Amino acid sequence: MLTFHKEEIKASINGALALRTKINEIVDPIYDQGITNICFMGIGGTLASSMQVVTHMQEKSSLEVICQSAAEYTTTGNRRIGSGTLLVLSSVSGTTKEIVSAVTKAKVYGATVLGFIDNKDAVLARMVDHVVTYPANEQLKFFMVADRLMFHEGVFSDYEEYYTELEEHLADALVDVGEKSEEFAREFVAAHHEDMIHYFVGAGNQWGATYSYAMCYWEEQHWLRTKSIHAAEFFHGMFEIVDKNTNVTVFVGEDSQRELAVRVANFLPQICHRYTIIDTKNYTLEGISEKYRGSISHLVMRQVCHRIDMEMERVNAHPTVIRRYYRQLEY
Repeated sequence: MLTFHKEEIKASINGALALRTKINEIVDPIYDQGITNICFMGIGGTLASSMQVVTHMQEKSSLEVICQSAAEYTTTGNRRIGSGTLLVLSSVSGTTKEIVSAVTKAKVYGATVLGFIDNKDAVLARMVDHVVTYPANEQLKFFMVADRLMFHEGVFSDYEEYYTELEEHLADALVDVGEKSEEFAREFVAAHHEDMIHYFVGAGNQWGATYSYAMCYWEEQHWLRTKSIHAAEFFHGMFEIVDKNTNVTVFVGEDSQRELAVRVANFLPQICHRYTIIDTKNYTLEGISEKYRGSISHLVMRQVCHRIDMEMERVNAHPTVIRRYYRQLEY
């Protein structure tokens, strides 16, 4: 398998889950002191992760939760972000212009900022009120914050049971998904590595994954043209341009919005010959209870997509670390 080091993957996932104690030590007193709302802020891929966790919280929690673009906040502001706000963000470099500007502004208005900053010496690490440094696994970190808040709110009574299960089984389950999806990824890339445009459709906690995969992976890293669309909106415009030769992939998860993606998946065979359905339900996830599968289905999809990325990189002979413009020019 290409670039698949399963022991490293397991260690990375388990290391992220081990952050839960540190995250709780930060979140617990903030909740006890009282918060007005929680804001997940990002730009690009980190905004996509914010979309996922906000969808997760909106279904289960009565806490006001905000998904905020850092660039929009810097230019327009948001009157709801202030002294009672717990603002959560993530940055690999710790130098992203939009995030630095947004944090500067949010601090002026009194927000408490928790930053997952991969580079502990970066400017952002010095700006935030609380910093956690650990590479990758952004969605896990965000969800651990959200789940702890919902535990305190009293809407996540099986919180400890859930995380005990993840700590025991998640890493092995996700590695198994990667191994089982290798052949699929090879066939998918063989069919789509030269697409003029490819449409990605998803809903629920897959919507952030859909948005991110189209933009941050196929466009930014593979230089392939895409469009992402929420499954709930598919029948209000996009489906009119689908024909037998349109390249469409539907991400189908197992959370409460599954039916929105299934509706699209059921429709496409009537009119399209180049559709693909990626359904997380097709993966075993040994040790993960049925009732928890929906909450981690975005992580399952990420493993499948990673195998596609590695195969796409090989077939198109284009290393995904190369950028034309990103951090290459002033903009």
